[in-house]
Amino acid sequence: MSEKVEFKKLREFGDIINDTIKFFKENFKPLLKVFVYFCGVFIVAGMIAAIFQQIGMQRAIRNMDVTNTYGKLAGLFSIAYFFVALIGILGYTALNVSILSFIALYIEKGNAAPTVEEVWGYFKYYFLRVFGSSFLLGLLLIVSFSLCLIPGFYMFPAISLMIPIMIFENASLGYAFNQSFRLLKENWWITAATLLILWVITYATSSLASLPAIILTMVSALTNGPKGLSNTVIIISTVIQYLCQVFMIIPIIGISLCYFNLSERKNSTGLMDRIQKMGQEGNPFPNKEEY
Repeated sequence: MSEKVEFKKLREFGDIINDTIKFFKENFKPLLKVFVYFCGVFIVAGMIAAIFQQIGMQRAIRNMDVTNTYGKLAGLFSIAYFFVALIGILGYTALNVSILSFIALYIEKGNAAPTVEEVWGYFKYYFLRVFGSSFLLGLLLIVSFSLCLIPGFYMFPAISLMIPIMIFENASLGYAFNQSFRLLKENWWITAATLLILWVITYATSSLASLPAIILTMVSALTNGPKGLSNTVIIISTVIQYLCQVFMIIPIIGISLCYFNLSERKNSTGLMDRIQKMGQEGNPFPNKEEY
């Protein structure tokens, strides 16, 4: 039986990637259960809204009046479009809060997977706080990328750490903002590279799982031509796309490992916890010789 993943420890670049995949595989069933319980309603609602939005968009494109600019925009940006965006933000918040709460409880229970009921206690406490913070951080990231891209790339690792800090340290957004930059000091490049690899892995995994839908969409587009995609193809591709959100668990685990790695380098919290446990258990190096 392999040793369970310990979050509070120093790691090198490769160790973070390997332990992310290891934790995902070892805890896939309880993680999937938490994902379904807390994100399922947003996944289903997002699917329905996205299907109606894309079908409406196809209809608007087919019936578009090229002389009516306002009509074009009204057709493409319907009410369903804004429902998709809102449900997407709620779903992403639920995903972050549920998985980060799972990890916090996993650590608290001594590397044992928590139950859905235990995660619910954390979830209901943090959801609204994280939702409001995610909205503000999203706007900050958009503004940063709008300024010649470079500020956005600089801010991305720090913003990625802020939500984990809020949950793992039960902190406010203001504290998390300052703490993320403090942790990243002298470790920005390695953290940014780690996050980039994690997102590449997530994108590749999702793309592989979505390959049947991608092929079906391409075939339908070539076959139907100006008529656009059929409703059946839109429904199938949308359902697969939303189901693949389960792979978004991977970068959340990786970001958590990055946080604990940086925290350990600054504060040695994991080392102090282990020393304290050893002291509680008695002498960790008993003298085996008898006199």
